[in-house]
Amino acid sequence: MTADSTTAGSGDVSGPDLRAGLALWRELMRASWQQSKVLYFTVIGALVLDTCAIALIGVGLRAVVSGSVHHAATAVVVGALGAALAYTVNLCIGEIGGMMRIELAEVVAMRRIVPEVRRGAIGIETVDHLERSAYLDRLTLVEDNAWGIVDSAWAAVEAVGFIARLALTLGLLGSVSPLLFLILAAGAIPVLFERRGRMGVKAAEVARSADRRLQRDLFELAVSPAAGKELRVTGAGPDLVRRQRAAADRAEAIWIRARIRAAGWKAAGWCLFSLCFVSGLTVVVHSAANDPARIGDIVLTVTVGTQLRMIVEQAVRRSADTGGYTRLLRPFRWLRRYRDDQRALAGPGLQPPARLASGITFDRVTFSYPGTDRAALRDLTVHLPAGSVVAVVGEYGSGKTTLVKLVTKLYRPDSGRILVDGTDLADLDTAAWRSVTSAAFQDFGRYHTSFAEAVGFGDIAAVDDLTRIRRAVSDADAEALVRRLPDGLDTRLGRQFGGVEVSEGQWQKIALARASMRPAPLLFVLDEPTASLDAPSEHAIFERYMRRAREVAEHSGGITLVVSHRFSTVAGADLILVMEGGRLAEHGTHERLLAADARYASLYSLQATAYSD
Repeated sequence: MTADSTTAGSGDVSGPDLRAGLALWRELMRASWQQSKVLYFTVIGALVLDTCAIALIGVGLRAVVSGSVHHAATAVVVGALGAALAYTVNLCIGEIGGMMRIELAEVVAMRRIVPEVRRGAIGIETVDHLERSAYLDRLTLVEDNAWGIVDSAWAAVEAVGFIARLALTLGLLGSVSPLLFLILAAGAIPVLFERRGRMGVKAAEVARSADRRLQRDLFELAVSPAAGKELRVTGAGPDLVRRQRAAADRAEAIWIRARIRAAGWKAAGWCLFSLCFVSGLTVVVHSAANDPARIGDIVLTVTVGTQLRMIVEQAVRRSADTGGYTRLLRPFRWLRRYRDDQRALAGPGLQPPARLASGITFDRVTFSYPGTDRAALRDLTVHLPAGSVVAVVGEYGSGKTTLVKLVTKLYRPDSGRILVDGTDLADLDTAAWRSVTSAAFQDFGRYHTSFAEAVGFGDIAAVDDLTRIRRAVSDADAEALVRRLPDGLDTRLGRQFGGVEVSEGQWQKIALARASMRPAPLLFVLDEPTASLDAPSEHAIFERYMRRAREVAEHSGGITLVVSHRFSTVAGADLILVMEGGRLAEHGTHERLLAADARYASLYSLQATAYSD
C-alpha cells in the first residue's frame, strides 16, 4: 500500500468501513474496561439510570395531576416522589457519568492511542514515511485528537442509549395519541441535516491539516535558539511571523466556513423539527380540552415532549459525533495499515554474520526519494571489501549520503540489491543489522540530556558504562571539551532544560563520540564527520578514526565508510568512490585516481588550489 492510497477522513462509514469501525469500537471499549473497571461501570450505570429517569419524570407528573383530579392522595404522593427522584437522577447522575466518560477517554487516549501511533511512527524500519505529507497529516490529526478516537466508541454506546430513551419516550407519547408517533419521523430531520453539516466539517479538518502543521513548524522554528540567531541577523523574523499568521489564517478560514455551513444546516433541521413538535402538541391539547380526566395526558405530553427535544438533540449530537469521528477513525486505521504493510515488507529476519569475510556489494542499485522522479542513485554497482576504509566523495547532491542511508536500511532500494557477504541486506533482521552498525550522520541529533547519556545513546545497552563512554570520548578527541564543562560527563547539555549550550562543532564531537560506543561494528559510517570542525580538529579526528578503522577491521572485518566533500581528508582510504549525479563516476585508490587524471584528479586539484590560495 502506498502512502496516498487512502484519503483520510473522506466518505461515510459503510460496508468494510462499518465492520472495521465496529471492530475498533469493541477494541476501545475493551481497553476502557481494562484501564478502569470502576470508571467503566460508573459510565454504563449512569447511562442506564438516566434512560429510565427520563420516562419516570413524565409518568410521575401525570400521576400527580391525575391523582389531584380524582382526589387520590396516594397517587399524588407516589407520583411526586417518583418524579422528584427521577429528576434528581437525571440532573446529577447524567453529569457524573459524562465527567467520568471524559476522564476515562482521556486516560485511554494518553496510555493506549498516543503511545501506539508514536511507536508505529518510530517502529517502521525506514524513514521515508516521515517525509510523506500524507503520513504526517494523518499522524498530526490523530495525535491532536486521540481523545476523540476513544470517545467515538462511547459516542456509539451513548447513541444507542439515547435511541432507547427516544423509543421509550415515544411509547409514552403514543399512549396519549398515535398521531404523536409522527414526531419520530420529524426527529430524523435534524439528524439528516446535522450529518450533512458534519461532512463539511470532516472535509475541512483534513483540508487544514497541512496549514496547521506548517503553522506549528514555523512557531517551533521562531523560538529555536539555533534559528533565532539567523532570524535576528538577517531580519527574517517578521517574515516568518507573517508566514505563520498566513498559515493560521488559511486554516482558520477553512474551519470557519465549514462551521458556518454546518450551523446553517443544523438550524434549518431544528426549525423544521420544532414546527412538527408544536403541531403534535396542538393535537393533544385540542383533544383533551373538554375532558378533565385527560389533563394529566397534557402534562405528560408537555413534559415528555420537552424532554423529547433534549433527547433528540442528544441523540442527534452523539449520533453525529459517531459519524463525525470517522475523520479520526479512518486515518487511525490507515496508520495501522501502513505500519503493518511496512512490517510485512521486512525480509525473513536473518542474522548478520559475526565477522565480515567478503564485504558489502551494491548490485545495480537505483533509488529515488519519495515525491520525486529524479533518481538519487542510478544503477550503482561496486564492492566494498571487508576490513577496508572506503571514502565516498563528490559534489553536493551527487548521492553520497543516499548511499549511506541505503546501507543502513533507512530506505529500501527501488531496484537492485545490497549484499552483505553474499546475503541480501533486505533479508537481514533490521534491528540485528543496526546493532552491528555505528553511524555519525551529517544531520546528527542534539540530545538535551547529560553529556554521558548523549554519548551512551550510541549503544543503549551500555548507556551507563562510564568506561565505554570515556573511551568513545577519547576516540572523538573530546576529552578537552569534557574538562571544560562545569560538571564533566554529568553536565546537562542545551539551555532548553537549564543546561550548558555548546557550539555546533562541539555537538558534532559529541555525535562522533556517540558513534564510537560500539567497539567493533561490521559497518562504521562517518557522514561528513568534520563539517563543523576547524582544520586542526579535523586532522586529529581523521587520524584517530583511521587508527580506529584498522582496529575494527582486525576485530570484525568491519568496513569504515567515510563520506566527505573534502578530498584532502580521504587520501589514506583503501577505496575511494567518486559520485556524480547519482552515478559512480570512478573508484580506486587515491594514487590510481590521480594517475587516471579524470574527475577525481580534477576535483582534487581544484580543491587543493582553493585551499592553497
